[in-house]
Amino acid sequence: MPSFDEVLKEAGEFGRFQKRVFFLLSQTGITFSSLFASVVFLGRAPDTFWCRIPGAAELSERCGWTLEEERNFTVLPLHLGNKSSSGDCERLDVAWDASVSCASPLAHYGNRSTGNLPLTTCHDNWVFEQPHSSVISEYNLVCGNAWMLDLSQAILNLGFLTGAFILGYAADRYGRILIYLLSCLGVGICGIIVAFAPNFTVFLIFRFLQGMFGKGTWMTCYVIVTEIVGSDQRIVGIVIQIFFTLGIIILPGIAYLIPTWQGIQLAISLPNFLFLLYYWVVPESPRWLLTRKKGEKALKIMHDIAKHNGKFLSPHYSEITISNEEVSNPSFLDLVRTPQMRRCTLILMYAWFASALIYQGLVMRLGIVGGNLYLDFFISGAVELPAAFLIIVTIDRIGRRLPFAISNIVAGIACLITAFLPEDISWLKTTVATLGRLSITIAFEVVYLVNTELYPTTLRNFGVSLCSSLCDLGGIIAPFLLFRLAAVWLELPLIIFSILAVVCGLLVLLLPETKGISLPETVEDVEQLS
Repeated sequence: MPSFDEVLKEAGEFGRFQKRVFFLLSQTGITFSSLFASVVFLGRAPDTFWCRIPGAAELSERCGWTLEEERNFTVLPLHLGNKSSSGDCERLDVAWDASVSCASPLAHYGNRSTGNLPLTTCHDNWVFEQPHSSVISEYNLVCGNAWMLDLSQAILNLGFLTGAFILGYAADRYGRILIYLLSCLGVGICGIIVAFAPNFTVFLIFRFLQGMFGKGTWMTCYVIVTEIVGSDQRIVGIVIQIFFTLGIIILPGIAYLIPTWQGIQLAISLPNFLFLLYYWVVPESPRWLLTRKKGEKALKIMHDIAKHNGKFLSPHYSEITISNEEVSNPSFLDLVRTPQMRRCTLILMYAWFASALIYQGLVMRLGIVGGNLYLDFFISGAVELPAAFLIIVTIDRIGRRLPFAISNIVAGIACLITAFLPEDISWLKTTVATLGRLSITIAFEVVYLVNTELYPTTLRNFGVSLCSSLCDLGGIIAPFLLFRLAAVWLELPLIIFSILAVVCGLLVLLLPETKGISLPETVEDVEQLS
């Protein structure tokens, strides 16, 4: 009986069939990255907002005031009397009624000077003046509620983390394509509910679920693509991430053309329903079918692959064996029991955490630094495109470890320099920040490949799932770290990012080099890596 890899080599390891499936499933990267980074545009900070006095809306309508006149009557005396108050988070502690004069509403306060006007904290009834709506204006996420925007992104990443475990297990148990299709359906439905959520609690619940299903689509499409190509085509795992970058590039165009946050949310969610059509064109992973003892179905799919690739399988093939069986119940102890495995596991967990936190932090930072958000976001996304090509050019020539380390160290140095460059040389600040974004993208993409190559076959899936879960943990922490530290000093998050990146660059130098080495089959193989 031939092994699966032997049959795949005869059917074509990366022929017309695999290229078609690769192209179709790669589109998932566009929708997933749009979901991943959407908070920058969904939660765009309002240009101007102020707190309306109770009864002011009715008085304004009776008196025929414009919005600017109403603002002058409510915010201007507040500012004149209390120099430290801008009227964003405080208001006059009064309520206007029918007795207030339209011509001189301030006379309502008697002879008190503006400096003695009573103040109170604003809890609702804000007025937002901006051309684009956002979840901030929809749910009043300003002042004391500003942290809730951080929470919404953390909840999304918690959904990613949950999806990695629940849907990762389900994909191993019930099949890759089934979970992929159900995840696409879930992303679409939850995305619609998020767009029309009646309150912030419903928004958070379904944003969590959309994150969970979104991770299911990205994870399963990645697995299907890598399982239907030959073992020599590992680079496919890097190339598929180009489509993730394309989503980052397309997102600002969508946000520019669509004026409401609900429209943006629908635009990045509805395309997932189109992926349901893949039911008729993308087969189940034959590797998975073999692990579930469904050899006949696997062999039928292999004949289809050979036919589409212009190849022909021998009619004598009646059964296929899979050369490597995975251990039934791997545990974390299996990953840290031996010295080399322990070192690899701990370093890779940190690398995933640092790369995700820095990458997501730099993406979200674009929403708070000013400038042209759409253009800056587009440029920062476009600069990620060379990352995949640089990896492809370097990893098979100089190895994995050196590009991995250098990209982290360069990212750290770039973040540090950007933090201390003055604003008046914006072109240099933007250039250095762009270099940092390119470098951390390279690091983020290399960790996918290195993680796969440093675990034995019996522990590979479990090891990659466990280590990459630290990526989602970094994503949960990133918004709180960015927005809360930026409130102290705008550039303070960059200092933290630089420290994390440089430490990561030094640590990955302790990993073994895997250039030109076959994938390890056993723990002993990993221990012998130098």
